[in-house]
Amino acid sequence: MHIKKLRVLFVSHAYVVGVNQGKLKAIADTNKAEVGLLAPSNWRALEWNRPLPVERPYSDLQIYTAPVIFPGRGGAHLYSPILIQQVLDEFQPDVVQVEEEVFSLSTCEIAAWTRLKKVPLAVFGWENLDRQLSLPRQWTQRFVLESAQLIIAGNQDGAHLLRQWGYKGLVEVMPQMGVDPTFFSPHLRQPQIGDLRIGFVGRLVPEKGVDVLLRAIAHLRDRGLTCRLVLCGSGSSESELRQLAQQLQIEAWVEWRGAVCHAAVPQELGQMDVLVLPSRSTSTWKEQFGHVLIEAMAMGIPVIGSTCGEIPHVIGRPDLVFPEGKSQDLAAILTRMIQEPDWRTSVGTDGMNKVQQHYTHEQIAERLLTLWQGLIDQQATAEISEAKCV
Repeated sequence: MHIKKLRVLFVSHAYVVGVNQGKLKAIADTNKAEVGLLAPSNWRALEWNRPLPVERPYSDLQIYTAPVIFPGRGGAHLYSPILIQQVLDEFQPDVVQVEEEVFSLSTCEIAAWTRLKKVPLAVFGWENLDRQLSLPRQWTQRFVLESAQLIIAGNQDGAHLLRQWGYKGLVEVMPQMGVDPTFFSPHLRQPQIGDLRIGFVGRLVPEKGVDVLLRAIAHLRDRGLTCRLVLCGSGSSESELRQLAQQLQIEAWVEWRGAVCHAAVPQELGQMDVLVLPSRSTSTWKEQFGHVLIEAMAMGIPVIGSTCGEIPHVIGRPDLVFPEGKSQDLAAILTRMIQEPDWRTSVGTDGMNKVQQHYTHEQIAERLLTLWQGLIDQQATAEISEAKCV
């Protein structure tokens, strides 16, 4: 018996980058859905002031592109209403999933169209702080919350916020994207001889807590232990962190690898024995997920993280989590990593299993398909009830 495939239209600027389309490809590969994507044709990376053209690595995704006003501004960009209508009319989606915040203008305009077309709306968002929004943004947020049948929060704090904001519909917690275990493969790990290699991958900015990591390394030295610290990234705090390494007299232990493109991350991770994400909360930011954690875990690399934001939920083991800002507590976990290699290996295996169970593109694809089918069944039930009332 032929089973009709769901037609799911994604709307998000995140998928202009080809590697991010791995989740969409995994959904299409289930043979249960046809996947469309509407993405900005003129998106810009404001941090680097350069355009990001839409990449097309997968031929079985139906990609629509359209210019937006305010390209690069996640909350403020807008599509032409005429172009949105044309895409909806051509693709004829059963479900539309917008992956922008609930207070974003583009989410609001798509919500209006899905109401008009009577198509179920799912929204994904990362927001995990209760920010003070302007009155227009409050109206935008309220309209989206009243329109969406499903909201996917990228973290537990975001799910709590949705209820606090008054959302009554279905809430699920999962990351926006999973990880490709063939790209982040344990086979890429390169056995290291000598001291334990402790790694960090991310921006060198205050909220990422690299200074805490440097101080933890100094504590290890004071305990008579040796290691290597590999820092992959760049940012506004780099010169200050270099000075701190000198002050702590550990500069000879540190390798500054600079910014690493995403394609090179598996090779860099493969040279690390442990990955640390020592983020700290600020008044305007806390870790929304920490995707590098599941990338390292997929490769069998043990991970350690702070209590900042979603990190403890992603790691899922209290013995690998330290209070944010506490370098002594981080040093204690690192000491065990150095002194108990069998435990370190078991931690890596545990993380790899967790990724296979929860965080691959395929696992996330299956969860989404189940959620979307529920929306369609719910809509069909509502339509039958309305017909009976008439």
